[in-house]
Amino acid sequence: MKVLLIKDVYKLGHTGDVKKVADGYGRNYLLPQGLAVLATPGALKSVEKIRAKAAITRAQLNQEMSGLAEMVDGLVVVFTSKAGETGKLYGSITTQMIADAINKKLGTQIDRRQVEAEPIRTLGEHSAHVRLTIDLTPKVKVMVYREGEAPEVEEPVKVAPVAEEPAAEEKAE
Repeated sequence: MKVLLIKDVYKLGHTGDVKKVADGYGRNYLLPQGLAVLATPGALKSVEKIRAKAAITRAQLNQEMSGLAEMVDGLVVVFTSKAGETGKLYGSITTQMIADAINKKLGTQIDRRQVEAEPIRTLGEHSAHVRLTIDLTPKVKVMVYREGEAPEVEEPVKVAPVAEEPAAEEKAE
């Protein structure tokens, strides 16, 4: 089945793209969700108009989210968990736990579905990607320590307002 994407679909394509998809995927997900329409000759005539409009909204959304992306990029999230002798965790660190830690640290509203990582089941340093938009995916460092062990010195969190305060104090002097 050929469909014309009306909205950006993660791992499929951008708005205005014509894609060949499985019949069930198109019929049961893309069409009912309003993400795509059938690629008929009439619909294909409006492709350029759809692409131009989508490029404007995508650029605007990327600009709005760039500040949040800078705060999230390079963020270090630390977890402690019980682990066996080999470093394997009793349980795992899930995307929900990572999203909650980011939200607590930065005061944001990141959903667990935006965090891309396999469940973490070992001690050590891992990475996760936060999908803010189809183009913006900052990387978060996840550190997992054994319960009771003191974590190493944590890197400071990059937050924009903190960098502006010393400049204001220098002007006052």
